[in-house]
Amino acid sequence: MKRPFGQHFLFDPNILKKIVRCSGLLPDDTVVEIGPGTGSLTKVLSSSAKKVIAIEFDKKLTGRLKENLSSRENVEIVTADALKFPYDTIQGNFRVVANIPYYITTPLIFKILEFRKKVPSMTLLMQKEVAKRIVAAPGGKEYGVLSIALQMYTKPELKFTVSRKAFSPPPEVNSAVVHFEVSPSPLFKVHDETLFRDIVKSAFSQRRKTLLNSLKKFQGIRDSLVRAGIDPGLRPENLNIENFARLANTLKLEDQTAEK
Repeated sequence: MKRPFGQHFLFDPNILKKIVRCSGLLPDDTVVEIGPGTGSLTKVLSSSAKKVIAIEFDKKLTGRLKENLSSRENVEIVTADALKFPYDTIQGNFRVVANIPYYITTPLIFKILEFRKKVPSMTLLMQKEVAKRIVAAPGGKEYGVLSIALQMYTKPELKFTVSRKAFSPPPEVNSAVVHFEVSPSPLFKVHDETLFRDIVKSAFSQRRKTLLNSLKKFQGIRDSLVRAGIDPGLRPENLNIENFARLANTLKLEDQTAEK
């Protein structure tokens, strides 16, 4: 059975238990599960956490969920769109553990990170290719805007991969579980986050070009690169996040100096 909203069901009890172990859930934790489906993962979570808030978008599944989980008093089932859910209304901090629909993976992660001061960690089952991009280090083809945007606020770790055969019906791709340790503030110091994001997006929009060429819209970029200790002839995938942060801070400082 395939969900109309793009998720496949995972039934393997060993994999479900492994996901929960990777999440580091404690008995006093509140956990939010997004896309619980028929409740297979929900049951395992409810045995490990104090409270489970299961957010299900598909109204047809909500009734089945309530039947399947009727004996689990610590489970709250909510029919809602996870991309619009008011996570700030949840009392206290909460961890997120979920087998999320592939098509909302990226927007959902960024949505949750809007509430990062309340979320110490996320453990998410997602498409393997997306997982590889999220955890990518500088120098490879997977490393890019998504890697930097998420590693700015989280420490993601690819825990293990899951074969498509573990799902019913099997998806067309393999999956992976990524655990994110979430930071309430940026892990790298930047004076202007908007400028930082603009630099990163501009650099990777033309990743085959040198930084000097891909960032030419920024006035005085050659001098800024040199002052930041970065070779203007490098390509964006050669820079780590600290390099991009230093470049953004150098550009910001020079803009402020020019304004004076």
